[in-house]
Amino acid sequence: MNVLVTGGAGYIGSHAVKRLHGDGHRVVVIDNLVRGHRAAVPDGVTFVELDLRQTEAVTDVLREHGVECVMHFAALAYVGESVEQPLRYYDNNVGGSMSLLRAIDAAGVKRMVFSSTCATYGEPAPEHMPMNESLPQQPINPYGWSKLMTERALIDYAVATPDFAFVAHRYFNVAGSAADGSIGEDHRPETHLIPILLQAALGQREHVTVFGDDYPTPDGTCIRDYIHVEDLIDAHVVAMDALNDTGTTGGDSGGGGRFFNLGIGRGYSVREVIDAAKRVTGVDFAVKDGARRAGDPPQLFADPSKIKRELGWSATYTDIESMIETAWKWFQAHPKGYVDDA
Repeated sequence: MNVLVTGGAGYIGSHAVKRLHGDGHRVVVIDNLVRGHRAAVPDGVTFVELDLRQTEAVTDVLREHGVECVMHFAALAYVGESVEQPLRYYDNNVGGSMSLLRAIDAAGVKRMVFSSTCATYGEPAPEHMPMNESLPQQPINPYGWSKLMTERALIDYAVATPDFAFVAHRYFNVAGSAADGSIGEDHRPETHLIPILLQAALGQREHVTVFGDDYPTPDGTCIRDYIHVEDLIDAHVVAMDALNDTGTTGGDSGGGGRFFNLGIGRGYSVREVIDAAKRVTGVDFAVKDGARRAGDPPQLFADPSKIKRELGWSATYTDIESMIETAWKWFQAHPKGYVDDA
């Protein structure tokens, strides 16, 4: 199958490219390299350095490569940055997605798997844990709103275009690296907990800060659902296959759209993740307590039963140590990340 992966040089997108290429699909990547790394795209995969907002150029790529399905990962994804620079996020995430949809429409592409986020739900109350797809969507930051706006556009486009179908995955904290250690997580700046812990284990940080230890959780720290990146990509592939098998059948949105929450169905606290990272690395790095961050809910974890019921998918990595082990393998081999642009 001919598949376009947008953001295919980023952390999650590159794992999708690796999986699709390994499965024998013909893959083309579009990435503007603002946050991605060219070295993350394997040899033999067509790479186009391009901004999604260049609609005509994106249309040309879709036509030239006979793209049959788009996996859309391209987005800016720092919550705090989105609050500080909201227009940048709406321009890139919403504007880029609208441009992509116009190109898809012009080129006649009929399938998309969209990388959405649990941030579209905002801050659900504790009684709503685990989170299912029926929860009200009430984002509390521009990042979450930009994803929800794209979901809405997809719904409306699918209603207006009966032969177009999509799946949108709303997922939680992504962790780990490819099992073979060939690609991994390299954000600049790094804001994700597990990479920060591993940088501390490598001696690249003097200490790790725990933001709040007085939450109403068993150990006082926030609880989050962690999904391994390879499990996440497997869910995208399963969704793509389901779109090919069923087309618009079974849509949730009045058209050919389906929505799934992805996670392992339970959460790990910040303290639990820190302790697991120390066990995996064998390094007792320094940890300091800090103040709470604004907008951090005590608990966020998924109810993944819908995707298991409808598509037969469930996570294979459910233990936080096994997720960290794969990430540690990458960090040990690539302590400076992708050295091509270090």
